[in-house]
Order: sequence, then C-alpha cells, then structure tokens
Amino acid sequence: MAEKKTKPAKTVTVRQIRSANRKPDIQAQTLKGLGLGKIRRTRTLEDTPSVRGMINAVKHLVEIVEEGK
Repeated sequence: MAEKKTKPAKTVTVRQIRSANRKPDIQAQTLKGLGLGKIRRTRTLEDTPSVRGMINAVKHLVEIVEEGK
C-alpha cells in the first residue's frame, strides 16, 4: 500500500496572562479547553479554526507567543 505523506500540522503557542476570576464562567471553561488555567502557563496547540475561535473568545486573557509552521 502507498503511504500517505502528510504535512506537519501548523501550531500556535498561547500563554495565559490574566486570571479568569470575575469573568463569565464560559471564559474559564474556554481556558480549560485550551489547556490553560493558571497565569503564565503555556500550551502548544494545533492551529485549527476551532482553536483560533477559542483564542479569540479569550483574547484579553491570553497572548500568542509563537506561530509555528
């Protein structure tokens, strides 16, 4: 069988810079979904439209550290 060659997935690294305290619960849940929850915690995630939407929903609480290939 022929083996499919796939490109490495693009990634985005995000860091939480503010607390979710005193914010709507949905924003705290979005941070959990991104794998964050404590200030200065970073996660490298696959760069998909759904992840970008989650980042956009909490853009005041996180920063994009690096956008990979």
